Amino acid sequence: MNPETSLAGVAQSHADPNQFALLQQRRFAPFFWTQFLGAANDNLFKFAFTVMVTYQLSVSWLPPAMAGLVIGALFILPFLLFSATSGQFADKYDKTRMIRWVKSLEIAIMLVAAGGFIAGQVPVLLLCTFLMGLHSTLFGPVKYAYLPQVLSERELTGGNGMVEMGTFVAILLGNVAGGLLAALPGVGHASVAAGCVLVALLGRAVAQFVPPVPATDPGLRINWNPFTETWRNLQLAQQNVVVFRSLLGISWMWFFGAMFLSQFPSLAKEVLHGDEQVASLLLVVFSVGIGIGALLCERLSRRHLEIGLVPLGAIGMSWFAIDLYFAARSLPPAQAMGLAAFLAQGAHWRVLLDLALLSLFAGLYSVPMYALIQMRCPPTHRARIIAANNILNALFMIASALIAGALLAAGCTVPQIFLFTGIANAVVASYIFMLVPEYLLRCVAWVVSHLVYRFKVQGDENLPATGAAILACNHVSFVDAVLLMAASPRPISFLMDHRIFRVPVLGGLFRLAKAIPVAPQQEDPATYHAAFEHAAQVLRAGDLLAIFPEGGVTRDGQLQEFKGGIMKILERARADGVQAPVIPMALTNLWGSYFSRIEPGGAMVRPWRRGFYSRVGLNVGSPVAPSGVQPALLRTRVADLLRA
Repeated sequence: MNPETSLAGVAQSHADPNQFALLQQRRFAPFFWTQFLGAANDNLFKFAFTVMVTYQLSVSWLPPAMAGLVIGALFILPFLLFSATSGQFADKYDKTRMIRWVKSLEIAIMLVAAGGFIAGQVPVLLLCTFLMGLHSTLFGPVKYAYLPQVLSERELTGGNGMVEMGTFVAILLGNVAGGLLAALPGVGHASVAAGCVLVALLGRAVAQFVPPVPATDPGLRINWNPFTETWRNLQLAQQNVVVFRSLLGISWMWFFGAMFLSQFPSLAKEVLHGDEQVASLLLVVFSVGIGIGALLCERLSRRHLEIGLVPLGAIGMSWFAIDLYFAARSLPPAQAMGLAAFLAQGAHWRVLLDLALLSLFAGLYSVPMYALIQMRCPPTHRARIIAANNILNALFMIASALIAGALLAAGCTVPQIFLFTGIANAVVASYIFMLVPEYLLRCVAWVVSHLVYRFKVQGDENLPATGAAILACNHVSFVDAVLLMAASPRPISFLMDHRIFRVPVLGGLFRLAKAIPVAPQQEDPATYHAAFEHAAQVLRAGDLLAIFPEGGVTRDGQLQEFKGGIMKILERARADGVQAPVIPMALTNLWGSYFSRIEPGGAMVRPWRRGFYSRVGLNVGSPVAPSGVQPALLRTRVADLLRA
């Protein structure tokens, strides 16, 4: 049985479960709670240790001002040293066995740490900090490579959203628990020790219920050199431009988040004039915002992979980071205040709202990128590429600390650091989206299908998740290709009438999408033959090709006769050894919209003829085997879908 579908196929038997329904299913729930408890324990341990060194333990060689930095550096060091090796383990071995082994290792580490807490031995606790970083390094590739093996494509965005939300909630709860337990008079050290061991035991118990998940590359030979293996994994990722740029995009999100998280204490004390409770509130707002953004991804993406949310997320991150600068710099000097006094001032609510929204948009930004990497990486190399991403994340977080330190040393204020981060985010995001136009194209498709039209798709389960296929659709308006893009979780190459490339704005959009212009043979033989050669390349690569068999946008709203070009495409595909099914599709209720040709003067003459946000749809039919395709038969199937 294909390890990629052994459990993911189970998802199809469930009636379209949402992301919360996954918590009732064995393939997801034990894994979710295992990773939740692991993240909570990491942060319970680290924060309790930091509080003890800062306030309770007097260590001459580790001053309180350096404690947080040293603990953070020791925790992140294993990501740089061992991520490449851990990625190989996750590809080579059964992921459930890896999860259970890592959770057993966590128990051993926490038992040693318990002794360190009770005895007040800082060197022992520093060693355990490094080992807990190793524990997280080993778990990271398994965590993200596990999901696409047990979830279907329609569940992957929601599953990643749940994991992202769970991770940040666990971080928040771990920090709160660590601080509260460490502060207990007389029994703080023992309470932290007991808490860490208890959470580790609970995590290992839950891991026992994770179902078996087979290895994706059991014959892999381990390369123990982390440097050469990291370089090899990055080269693997570079073979798919979208995947590699997504790795950089995720790493940038961690850079962005680290810049804010590292400045919360200073923001609370020096800018907002609040106490420790105010600093904790900032962490709560940031964590909850990311969690809400992560959960929104499933609803906003119609339960498919939707990378069009990434540019929207980047815009929101920059907008509210910059507004946070203006909100924070305008606050007048004040005496130190507690949480109640802080919340009583209206100006502070703008700061909290900016923080909540920039973190919410960060959640929208990150979840689709993780899902895209999981879907488009080769299953045999998925964990190793994720491991390479963990290394990049660590490097970007280190860079954020160095840059923040340099800006502070240069005399920048905390609000100015937020301004710098917001502007830098806009520049970096724009650069990535220009390198990978698919993000912007999907964003345009998302906006059109969510904000311009009320777009409903029926039968989208007939869209193949993998392999070559031809999508054959009626042609009603100049935005038909944009709506098909919005309906498909996979990229589509469009074979389109060359005249549509002359339409302002839309022509540029289709050129950016690398649509294939086709002209009549008698009019432009070179373009005609080049179009069919390009179409053959798309199908040979196992991708989706969309055609409009009518040959042009309808002028009367009626379904026109289908031309014979599709037969030529199928014939060429068979000659290449490709048996590509044809998926009939019908766009409904678009005739009469702004982008159709209903007006005597042409398209786009009366913008509000149908009102704004009108209801349109796409009906997707069941696949037709290539041997059974004829233009007249295909036209009948599309006509039936129009009446459905």
